[in-house]
Amino acid sequence: MQVREITEQDVDLPESLDLPLRTGAPYWYWLGGRPSLDLVNTLRERWRRQVETLCSVDDLGQWLVAAGLMEQVPARIPRRVLDEARDLREALDTLVVAAIDGTASPQDAVALVDDWLVFAGARPQLVLGEHGVPVLGERPAADSPRRALGVLAFDAARMLGQADARARIRICGAEDCSARFYDRSPGGRRRWCSMRTCGNVAKARRHRARARQETEG
Repeated sequence: MQVREITEQDVDLPESLDLPLRTGAPYWYWLGGRPSLDLVNTLRERWRRQVETLCSVDDLGQWLVAAGLMEQVPARIPRRVLDEARDLREALDTLVVAAIDGTASPQDAVALVDDWLVFAGARPQLVLGEHGVPVLGERPAADSPRRALGVLAFDAARMLGQADARARIRICGAEDCSARFYDRSPGGRRRWCSMRTCGNVAKARRHRARARQETEG
């Protein structure tokens, strides 16, 4: 997947945003470091307006392609799959917050993610090979939207189910950002979803605060 350049819009949504959105595609961002956290981040501004960016089945199909989970947008996605994808997203966020807080994970959230893992397993496929000889292989990962979401759930399970990986889950330290991300820094001390956005904003705020103190002093 080719990740586009991060801009200010990736963190701060316009105040004049007309909600609910008809499509959330312009407001997707890819700061999570893992596809499961990128899915969690499709609900923007969890700290304030709760902006939904998976607004339709078309959005879901396009997001799965943009996330590298499917090769092309499916011809048709049932509405219930969109609802299921949102439910998976919120279960993942519940587990992410529990991991960060060091509290017990809710059983229902764990069970929901576990239910999706069946879609991530091997799916054999019999096809005609060279000279018309049957060949046993495996269906591609992007076989269906549910298959793609199952692969995403498996990514989350590997992250949440291992202590060293779980310890690197973060929520951006900025007060006006709710981005969830996976800290891949060597020291594991990353605070911001992106230094180019929230990190720079925090640095500028600290600089202004010091300037005010010096002026007042």
